[in-house]
Amino acid sequence: MRKSPGVPRDLLFLVVYCQTMPYSQFYKDKTILVTGGAGAIGRNLVEKLARLRAGKIIILDNLSSSCIWNIPDYQNVLFFNGDIRDENDLKRVFHHRPTVVFHLAAFFANQNSVDYPLVSEDVNSRGMLKLLEYCVISGNIERFVYTNTEGGAYGSDCTMPYREEETSLRLGSPYYVSKMAGEAYCWFYHNHYSLPVSVVRLFNSYGPGEVPGQYRNVIPNFIWWAMKGQPLPLTGNKTISRDFVFVNDIVEGILRSGFFPEATGTPINIATGQETFIYELAELINLKTSNPAGTRILQQRKWDTREKIIGNNEKCRRILQFAPAAMLDTGLDLTIAWFHKNRENIDRNAAFFPGLNPALDV
Repeated sequence: MRKSPGVPRDLLFLVVYCQTMPYSQFYKDKTILVTGGAGAIGRNLVEKLARLRAGKIIILDNLSSSCIWNIPDYQNVLFFNGDIRDENDLKRVFHHRPTVVFHLAAFFANQNSVDYPLVSEDVNSRGMLKLLEYCVISGNIERFVYTNTEGGAYGSDCTMPYREEETSLRLGSPYYVSKMAGEAYCWFYHNHYSLPVSVVRLFNSYGPGEVPGQYRNVIPNFIWWAMKGQPLPLTGNKTISRDFVFVNDIVEGILRSGFFPEATGTPINIATGQETFIYELAELINLKTSNPAGTRILQQRKWDTREKIIGNNEKCRRILQFAPAAMLDTGLDLTIAWFHKNRENIDRNAAFFPGLNPALDV
């Protein structure tokens, strides 16, 4: 009889977390609004909330960078195809009287915002402001959780690894600037209206649920190109590194930020504190997908000025009582498995058009 290889250590780590959730009863029976709930992080958050038996999970998403087939199919999930900038759409979702709001909707991301800065500002700042206004007017919000990005707080003039106490105004793209503006609005509404706001600064999220595309993140694009036998484009040089966080840990941090009272009124990094070189990441993905095409070096994008990005997670450990795991090998396996399972839908929706992004010059 063949012996089972057992559960990988990193995967077992995730299973243990699922068994020790301090919020396991907190979200039960609540009405929860998730903006951007059809996106990569949003769909995983919605699925976790559904399994936690939330009473009603309302998704507001205009599907501008997500797909309807990617939305979890549960009886307690209600999807609205709408926009956070639209008064009628906000009225529709707030008619259901949500008590918890997870704000993930955004005009994503850097190169997209460089190409379309006015749209980025309109969605990420004005749309954010409208959402906060509705939360205050509703008068029954128990927690508002805003997901900023690390680049929406830290610049090349900040000390590595990034700590929450040190932020920058020298941000690399309109997307980053608009996300920081959203965080600033959060602190105003928290201080002036006593809105219970929590802010998480997310480092490089990856995992099942993110469809590749022209303005998407590096890992899903690398996997898609590798599965098609194409060389993986590295912008800049082989020394660029990032702090990658598996989406399950991103969701864990978001849920804990909505639960712990100590998480209100303060920003918290969701980071592993470990760096991964993009060149080594590309080589690993090529190995896992049996792609012989290798890599190629392209000119560094003008907005991408930071060679290294690493986050300090001491505050996450202290306030949220957990730390994201550095589990890239297992995380990539799970992500690639999701690609194989959804290959037909992904191929139909992955969109790469000629544009200003040098990584698309394939």
